[in-house]
Amino acid sequence: QVQLVESGGDLVQPGGSLTLSCAASGSSLPSYTMGWYRQQPGKQRDLVATITSGGRTKYADSMKGRSTISRDNAKNTVYLQMNSLKPEDTAVYYCNAHVVDYTFRNIDYWGQGTQVTVSS
Repeated sequence: QVQLVESGGDLVQPGGSLTLSCAASGSSLPSYTMGWYRQQPGKQRDLVATITSGGRTKYADSMKGRSTISRDNAKNTVYLQMNSLKPEDTAVYYCNAHVVDYTFRNIDYWGQGTQVTVSS
């Protein structure tokens, strides 16, 4: 199984920057699509960014141009760098590992979440 441990959540001022890290363990991790999701207060969990095993990235419109997702397979670590942070970016951010099995069923592993608070 895949285990995900997140770090980097913090209190940051509007306009500031923050980098989240996700340390992963488990076999065949390089074949997984990795991602970051967030859950704003009172809202559902939504996509922030994903990165495939081949390095292709996708970003939510709200974060496009303000965030960068990257992965280091040798270190089994995924990163999310965010800048120009806004109060509405306040949320619990979750790390995700995704794979499709032989029946084309989606399988997802999740981290525990890390709190990001953007406030002056």
